[in-house]
Amino acid sequence: MAASMCDVFSFCVGVPGRAQVAVEVRFVSSSKGKGLFAKQLIRKGETIFVERPLVAAQFLWNALYRYRACDHCLRALETAEENAQRLTGKPGQVLPHPELCIVRKDLHQNCPHCQVMYCSAECRLAAAEQYHRVLCAGPSQDDPLHPLNKLQEAWRSVHYPPETASIMLMARMVATVKQAKDKDRWIRLFSQFCNKTANEEEEIVHKLLGDKFKGQLDLLRRLFTEALYEEALSQWFTPDGFRSLFALVGTNGQGIGTSSLSQWVHACDALELKPQDREQLDAFIDQLYKDIEAATGEFLNCEGSGLFVLQSCCNHSCVPNAETSFPENNFLLHVTALEDIQPGEEICISYLDCCQRERSRHSRHKILRENYLFVCSCPKCLAEADEPNVTSEEEEEEDEEEEGDPEDAELGDEMTAV
Repeated sequence: MAASMCDVFSFCVGVPGRAQVAVEVRFVSSSKGKGLFAKQLIRKGETIFVERPLVAAQFLWNALYRYRACDHCLRALETAEENAQRLTGKPGQVLPHPELCIVRKDLHQNCPHCQVMYCSAECRLAAAEQYHRVLCAGPSQDDPLHPLNKLQEAWRSVHYPPETASIMLMARMVATVKQAKDKDRWIRLFSQFCNKTANEEEEIVHKLLGDKFKGQLDLLRRLFTEALYEEALSQWFTPDGFRSLFALVGTNGQGIGTSSLSQWVHACDALELKPQDREQLDAFIDQLYKDIEAATGEFLNCEGSGLFVLQSCCNHSCVPNAETSFPENNFLLHVTALEDIQPGEEICISYLDCCQRERSRHSRHKILRENYLFVCSCPKCLAEADEPNVTSEEEEEEDEEEEGDPEDAELGDEMTAV
């Protein structure tokens, strides 16, 4: 096990040109599995590590609704102004300081065979080298009868927004192994992610696909097999193996969010302006977001998910000492310290958003059990152990709203900080 874990470290931490803080993966307990620990003092605000995912994929409904992202790194392809125009529904929307937009449309390239778009030649070549040669549909890209298109359509018919996973993440895992010269290495890398019992896996699949999940899972497995069968991964195509693969993605997939408009706003915040000019710009941005909320709701970002080996080793805490973000407008995940972290201390992130972390212990546990199948024993939960196992009236109303109509539920869980 130690040898393969070293393989993971060399693969994941080696983002070129990045200084990394020393961390190590340790076995914590049978209930928590692995954990990530600091090997040196990490100061508040310091980037602990930057990680590239093994595979990543945009959510299918997100792509269908014209959230244009690089097919490899998920970098937003629209300019900030184009993004604002689409989200507000105002074709004439103009943004001040257009020079702050970081999108380089002159660098964009598409696959010459299927026309999927990339933010750069580097991403096009990286995708072709890792998985795209297997997944490229060529001139059949828009043919509804192509096996991959049938698979994607079946997925969209059972997994509606707010999305939390994509069948194409699993497809890219298979395609990566199919294209690899060293297939065993990639199988070993994917096997690093936590495994669940059969009952737990069934709960995860149920959560993703709903009450009719058994029939839907059988349909998806059949279409998945027709499109992608690989002898070296034959176990993944059996009923049990496909359920396990589904659960792996459902449990370990990290949401990714990118937005050219968000990057433009951050750049505006950094401008040195006269007080009157700052007030006018802030008022413009506030009104812009109000217009977007009225037209689009909370679906602001290009959204997808990825499998990150180091990040997946970070356990949850309701009082985390680190947080994840995607400040480079692509799939590179940054983990940053929220407070000083001492040598030997575990690095924990939160699987809950800010609002969820402020809810009662009972409500937090309910969310974590339903989505991640564990009971939290962080310091905050232990300190609140004597609280009654009840949910406040306000929280119950929120839960009823979310459970009553999944398509109109709050979209906060899908929106990932950028």
